Amino acid sequence: MDPSAPRARPPAAAEDLVDEALIAAIPGSSLSESNALAAEAGRRQLHAAVPALETLCRRFAGFGVDHRVPEQVAALNALVMIDGRDAADAVARLIVRGAVQGPALSVAVGVAARLRSRLPVEVLRSLLRHADPGVRADACRCARRSPELISLTVDLLDDLDRVVARSAACALGQMGRTEARPMLLSLLREEPSEEVIEAVSSIADEDCVVLLGKIARSAPELSDAALDALEGMDHPRAGAIATAIRQRLPR
Repeated sequence: MDPSAPRARPPAAAEDLVDEALIAAIPGSSLSESNALAAEAGRRQLHAAVPALETLCRRFAGFGVDHRVPEQVAALNALVMIDGRDAADAVARLIVRGAVQGPALSVAVGVAARLRSRLPVEVLRSLLRHADPGVRADACRCARRSPELISLTVDLLDDLDRVVARSAACALGQMGRTEARPMLLSLLREEPSEEVIEAVSSIADEDCVVLLGKIARSAPELSDAALDALEGMDHPRAGAIATAIRQRLPR
């Protein structure tokens, strides 16, 4: 090899690129580059990178039926970090247009749920019936007040997968649907969480109010959430219970 011949310069590290160069490098990046580029765009929360990340995902449309496409997963993870309506809409387009399939679809629906992406009814209908329980669970979190979607979500209260049933109950509770109350009451007893507390707050009955009071007294990590829920309810006993508990809290 002629030592005087010019040597190819290695690509600059993602963290060394200015925003414009980083964004320009994303759409056509190789597997060895895309993870770092996408992660850096996410770390910087570059909203201007959303179209480039969407393009990166669409490059691999039709692939990944049996395995995750790493470039797509990297782009989706970056969109979560960037957040905002543009990122949410980009994920929705990727799902609607079938750019993500197989295991990557599960990732995309999870991202859509976290970003509160607005998916069409016909797409959500399909996702709520999906064979993958992870997709069904996250689709519940994307569901909205459509009669057909409510009916499908109610059916999922009896899903054999407990995570799906839990997700359906929380989604229905958020919609104010009392069909979710028995499941949410059971979850308050056995698996309380901030998500369950928030979901039950709009449909709470006497039993729920009493359980929220017990949680506020006995579960310090959930006490604030339970007290906030009690104080925000119209139930006649909720405010009194919350006041009594707050008076006993250490100052």
